[in-house]
Amino acid sequence: MGTANNSTSKITAVLLKSRTGEFDLESILFLKFRSHGIHDLGCIGECINLERLDLSGNKITNLAPLASLRLLGVLNLSANRISNLEPLSSCDSLQSLNVAGNLISSIENLHCLQSLRKLENIRLKDNTYNYSNPVCRNSSYRTVLLEMFPNIKVLDGERVVGRGSDLYQLCKDIDDTIKAGSYKNGQVPDHADCKPWVEDSYWEIKRSNSAIIDEAYKQFNDVLHECRLLNNRATHMISQTERSLSLKKQPKQYAV
Repeated sequence: MGTANNSTSKITAVLLKSRTGEFDLESILFLKFRSHGIHDLGCIGECINLERLDLSGNKITNLAPLASLRLLGVLNLSANRISNLEPLSSCDSLQSLNVAGNLISSIENLHCLQSLRKLENIRLKDNTYNYSNPVCRNSSYRTVLLEMFPNIKVLDGERVVGRGSDLYQLCKDIDDTIKAGSYKNGQVPDHADCKPWVEDSYWEIKRSNSAIIDEAYKQFNDVLHECRLLNNRATHMISQTERSLSLKKQPKQYAV
């Protein structure tokens, strides 16, 4: 894995060899140049066997040198100055692409990626670091992307198919319902035609004769009990702290 010093602005063969310890650039499989002021990718395209590459937090605008990386599977380009993804269209092995925090302005800028049949994970927005792209302001961009890339499993860090996707969809439906609802006195009004999403018995824990399941059930209840105790303790400590702070704020009275 390669790193660079903070004054690095261009990736050179000497830099790649010295940082990775590889004599041949074709032997380099993993590279990490994160937050080092890089604006010129230089000869990185000569690392034709590169599989994982992290170039996040730099000043990159031109991705042309990456076009020769046919084996590249994971690419992190977050927090750069990229508006054109066209060179990535030849990265046939690309599975995961992070371009959050760049200058991608429209859905059309993403059409060049449709030929990447192995692409399963795309990130254009990262709320953790407050990274985004102008295209994310389009309220329908998520729906359009899922139509453009039918093989996508994860979009913006959220699983859209497979295990866990139902939970994300459920949360999204709740958010959409709340945002679309008409608020009265701070509450969403009841609707007569609303029906439960699941049956009443859906959340019931079904016991089993299996010793393993019974033990897991016991451990779960133990953890739940601990959580309740911690919650009560935290509530008590917060109450004490608030009481202490309120006493400190009271003006001091002096006897005359």
